[in-house]
Amino acid sequence: MLEVHRTYRAKILNHGQVEEPLDRHGWDASKLWNVANYHSREVWDETGEIPDHGNLKDELKTHNKYKGLHSQSSQRVLEELAEAFNSWYGKRNSDNRANPPGYRKKNYYDQQGHRVHEEHPRSTVTWKQNGIKHDSKNNRVRLSKGANHKGHPKAWEYILVEYETRPGVTVENLQQVRAVYDKANGRWELHLVCKDEIETPTAPGNETAGIDLGICNFAAVTYSTEEADLYPGNRLKQDGYYFPKEIAKCDDSGGERATRLHAKWSERRTHFFHSFAKHIVERCVEQEVGRINVGKLAGVREDENGESKNWGKHGNLDLHGWAFDRFTSILTYKAKVKGIEVVEVSERDTSKTCSGCGRADDRQRVERGLYVCETCDAAFNADVNGAENIRLDINQSNSESAPSLGGDRSTGWLAQPGVYLHDLSSGFQPQEQVVDCKP
Repeated sequence: MLEVHRTYRAKILNHGQVEEPLDRHGWDASKLWNVANYHSREVWDETGEIPDHGNLKDELKTHNKYKGLHSQSSQRVLEELAEAFNSWYGKRNSDNRANPPGYRKKNYYDQQGHRVHEEHPRSTVTWKQNGIKHDSKNNRVRLSKGANHKGHPKAWEYILVEYETRPGVTVENLQQVRAVYDKANGRWELHLVCKDEIETPTAPGNETAGIDLGICNFAAVTYSTEEADLYPGNRLKQDGYYFPKEIAKCDDSGGERATRLHAKWSERRTHFFHSFAKHIVERCVEQEVGRINVGKLAGVREDENGESKNWGKHGNLDLHGWAFDRFTSILTYKAKVKGIEVVEVSERDTSKTCSGCGRADDRQRVERGLYVCETCDAAFNADVNGAENIRLDINQSNSESAPSLGGDRSTGWLAQPGVYLHDLSSGFQPQEQVVDCKP
């Protein structure tokens, strides 16, 4: 059996009864974030190192703000902060837009535009299994309160939430509950994370696909059936230029409009990754692919000496705004459900090696989008050539899954891949179809 996790959104039916305790827990999550953020910055200034979530837990577990939430909920706040600091740390030298995680606050202004006061916003609160008791028959869940909010009557020790999901959803094997505040509607909602077991699927076939992730084109994909697809990052690029400009127009980078823009940008990026991963898996099922080789991007941001690579002004913005690792994780999950294995393989020499004859030469990639081999006189799309070398896994010559280079094989398809563009309403469509390109 294969274990998968699914997240269901649920409406809170007794919102009037639970709004106040959820508010207090949401505010306390913001306060704990700010306390841990301040501590992390102090450690960074003194030692040049960022404490991980384990260090933060050891340091703050006796702090009054830590006790505002259930212990596992507090741990999740610290984990999120540590993840945000690590993300910033990897970008800080090469992306001038990269900033360390900020403090969670909401500013209020008078009619003259002067800030009159600030308060903590309602942050998402996560309860793990030890803080949850689920009544699946009556669609109710008990969420443990933080020590600071418990009273003497037993009923005061938890928040009893009645919920409603969309028709046809059965909530079982509940692993995690997230209380998320919807600013647009001024209401809390629940995100219920459940573990499901499904029968291990059979792989669609024995073919192998190769994916080369990049800057100019988000991905190039080749299949053993002599087909190739190219996916320009049009949507990501447009959003990457549009949203920062709009955010820069905001008077306060932490204000409501800036926060909404950041949230919308993140949602659209997430939608792109999920839509793309779903599209790739569907194509692999069509092509009877049982394994996907994805180029390992360990060195995409740094060179052999550990120095940050310079991909140009726009290239750097694209690179650091796109979460390649996150996309690979999403693809792995979606492919697994279809019985397809996703394997990260080395990208070493894949961009400079001819997938037709195996000759490696830096000079053969004459332009960003063109690869010309001086030995076999073949001309390919450069990104597709890299994807084909990743599919062949040229750095694992002993691998049974890697066919040998050369031989009597057609290579014309490497020069003319199919091109897909992303449309917000209809997903990925062939380039010849008209798509909405507005951000």
